[in-house]
Order: sequence, then structure tokens, then C-alpha cells
Amino acid sequence: MARRAAGGGGTTTVRAARRPELRLPPLEPYDGGGLEPDGDYDGLEFRETDFAGQDGAGARFMDCALTDCAWDEASLRRARLLDSVLTGVRGVGTQLAEATLRDVELVDARLGGVQLHGAVLERVVIRGGKIDYLNLRRARLKDVVFEGCVLVEPDFGGARLERVEFVDCALKGADLSAATLTDVDLRGAAPLDLARGVDRLSGAVISPAQLLDLAPVLAAELGVRVLAGE
Repeated sequence: MARRAAGGGGTTTVRAARRPELRLPPLEPYDGGGLEPDGDYDGLEFRETDFAGQDGAGARFMDCALTDCAWDEASLRRARLLDSVLTGVRGVGTQLAEATLRDVELVDARLGGVQLHGAVLERVVIRGGKIDYLNLRRARLKDVVFEGCVLVEPDFGGARLERVEFVDCALKGADLSAATLTDVDLRGAAPLDLARGVDRLSGAVISPAQLLDLAPVLAAELGVRVLAGE
């Protein structure tokens, strides 16, 4: 699937992100204890489960539903979340560095300081909610949609983004330093506020209105002085 974008020489095609197609099987309620490092969780429903401070590094969640769970300071480094739906999860300082999220929906999350640096996200939808200080440095995002959510100071430094869409999404103080963008559709971001990395916008699509909003930042990046005539 592709979207049309207006360009200086006519219209160009923007490849749209492929969304996950999730069909969860009948789930068993999770009645176990705490998370275990390298644990294997398959076909389970976690509801209002408190993962705060627990160590689930390297764990695998497959065909799971996690609803209204607390993730404060949970360690899920190198965890794998596959074909799963996460709804209403909340927490501060969740450690998901080098994790893999594939065919995942994250809905109405309330998170702060989530560490996803070096992670791999593929066919992921992040819908609704608010995430503060999301760390995606050197992560790889392919077929990812941010929809109807608020991202405050997300860090995409050194990340690779391919077929990523921002739909009715607020992007505040984003850092794109050293990022690589391919078919990234930013037209649905309002506001589109870049703290750093405006020089990395090659490979992205923005609207004419966003171009006007970014004009002062682009002029500063190019060293252009804008002065009114005398």
C-alpha cells in the first residue's frame, strides 16, 4: 500500500506501514508468580498484574494480552513480545533495551523513561496514551505506526526508521540526531517539534504547513539569516 504526497515536481509515492493483523487465540488467565529471566509465556492473559521491579530479561511473550499492568522499573532487556496486545500498561523506567516487538499493539499506554535503545520494532502500532522520554536510540523501526498518542522528547538518535507513520500524533521535542529515515510520514504529527536532527529529515514527508513551521529551524541549520527589509 502507498500514500500520495505532494512534492515540488508533482506527486510522489510514500510506502505505507504494514500494520499487524492480530488474532489472539483463547487465552488462559495468568496465575503464576513473578516474572522469570528467560521465561516463556504463551497464550496468556495478564490482567492488572504488577511487574514493578521484576526481572524478566530475555523473556518471551507470544500470543498474549497484557491489560492494565504496572511496569515500573521492570527489567525486560532483550525480551521478545510477539503477536501480543498491550492495553493500558503504565510505568516509569521500564527497561526494554535490545528487545524485539513484532506484530504488537500498544494501546493507551502511560509510560515514562522507557528504555528501548537498540530494540527492534516491526509491524507495531502504538495507539493513544502518552509516553514521556522514550529512548529509541540506535533502534530499528520498520512498519511502525504512532497513532493518536503524545510523545514528549522521544529520542530517535542513530535509529533507523523505515515505513513509519505518525497519525494524529503529538511529537514534542523529538531528537533525530544521526537517524536514518526512509518513507517516514510525519504529516499527521501536530505539533511537529524537533529539538535536534532537522538535517536528518531526508527520507521523510511533511506537509506544506509543517514546512512553514520548521522554516526557522531549517534556516538556522543552513546558517541563513532572515531579516526584514529596511
